[in-house]
Amino acid sequence: MNHDWEPLLLTFRLAALTTLILLVIGIPLAYWVANTRTRFKPVIETLISMPLVLPPSVLGFYLLLAFSPQNAFGQWLEQWFHVRLVFSFAGLVIGSVIFSLPFMVHPIQAGLQALPASLMEASRTLGKSDTITLLRVLLPNIKPALLSGVVLSFAHTVGEFGVILMIGGNIPGVTKVASIAIYDEVESLNYAAANFYAAVLFTVTFAILLTVYIVNKKLVKAGG
Repeated sequence: MNHDWEPLLLTFRLAALTTLILLVIGIPLAYWVANTRTRFKPVIETLISMPLVLPPSVLGFYLLLAFSPQNAFGQWLEQWFHVRLVFSFAGLVIGSVIFSLPFMVHPIQAGLQALPASLMEASRTLGKSDTITLLRVLLPNIKPALLSGVVLSFAHTVGEFGVILMIGGNIPGVTKVASIAIYDEVESLNYAAANFYAAVLFTVTFAILLTVYIVNKKLVKAGG
């Protein structure tokens, strides 16, 4: 039986790109949240955590409205940048970054907050800037948290369905990722094809999580 690998490749491409973007924006955001004393910190933390409890269809619906050329933001993107995000791979990436944001920020924030304050104070006493302190002092000491953030973000993006269906639809080669392909095949009563996609996703995510647990255990032992 010949299988269509395109939805799987698209899924892993989306997950890899989303994780890379989240790593770039998640580290400074987690650092800021861990150290800020603004009175608006609970509001910021709530906004970051919202995707954890919000139904994906709700987030997808509002992103669909925002990206639509019928509305102000979508019109602005199309007129000034000639970009249309609805039913596009770029739209999926933005939606995935928002939806998986807490899975990157929370582990890194927890790792930073668990470090002794003296570590940062010693670096500043030696005249190091906050950026150097973060990159060369703090991050090397929270490798397990960084690894957890990367893997959780990747695995969570692989399993996305609601947000992708709302803003991406089901366009082969563009927005039809594996979770959508499984839904499609089940709707068509083609359980063999659905089982193929499901089995690949199950195996890959199991292997990733198992690797994380093993590597994290070694990192904790090495650090302890």
